[in-house]
Amino acid sequence: MTIVPPSPGEPRRPHGTRDPGDAWVVADDGTRYWGRFGAAGLLAVDPDRGVLLQHRVSWSHFGDTWGLPGGARHQDESASDAALRESAEEAGVPAGAVRPRLISVLDLEIWTYSTLVADVVTPFEPVISDPESRELAWVPVDAVTDYPLHPGFAASWPALRALLPVRPAVVVDAANVVGSVPDGWWRDRAGATGRLLERLGALAADGLSAERLGLPADVWFPEWRVVVEGLARAVEEPPAASGVAVVRAKGSGDDAIVAETARLIEAGRVVTVVTSDRELRARVEDLGAVCHGPSWLDGE
Repeated sequence: MTIVPPSPGEPRRPHGTRDPGDAWVVADDGTRYWGRFGAAGLLAVDPDRGVLLQHRVSWSHFGDTWGLPGGARHQDESASDAALRESAEEAGVPAGAVRPRLISVLDLEIWTYSTLVADVVTPFEPVISDPESRELAWVPVDAVTDYPLHPGFAASWPALRALLPVRPAVVVDAANVVGSVPDGWWRDRAGATGRLLERLGALAADGLSAERLGLPADVWFPEWRVVVEGLARAVEEPPAASGVAVVRAKGSGDDAIVAETARLIEAGRVVTVVTSDRELRARVEDLGAVCHGPSWLDGE
């Protein structure tokens, strides 16, 4: 493997700057891959319009093909951050307009390409904002293969399309999880629950491995629903951007967890319930959910 800097005629970042990641990785057989630290792209999914594709200009690598807005990662930049930054630069995707759902990684050992699949939560019109885009378009999922696709995207599309219907969710029995740690939670249940929400917010931001959820791909960003009851209902609502939502049980916490699990499964979610309560586990497993104890949140 060798690293080759871009030629003077190749695209530059805004204001003519170059990032150390803007270089070719050349395999022993001469195949070139863009991005010294790998590359990442965004597959934005709109429920009404399909997926956002970029028509690449003729002079670009595999020009005149359709693929995803994306590009080289910066050093120490996460795949998710790189995909969102590149899609903003190349397609004008607004910050906060999409919510990450999963990351699928092509790992060639010398180079990686990470596809961030994200749901559009605020509809937007893409804008050609750099010279690499000839056209940007929302393409219905069933019509994607009608376009002349970038070879890399064409190879990954069947697997990515198969993942589009998969939407995981995690329901957390807050009382059970908080009660599993003897940290004085009984003196301040709302405070202890608030600390749990902060912890879950970090998990929501980083995502969970596919192995932990029993799903394909590499990293998932499930919906998080935390059911609170009793005095813990006084806990403050976490920020909407955290990806964690509170469900305040009006009566039995167990009944609320069962109801929330049933609602999510009916909506097509793949549901994981976090609790060590045996009776509750049996009830939600009968609905089709997978259960794990509180230590699962720590990766155990």
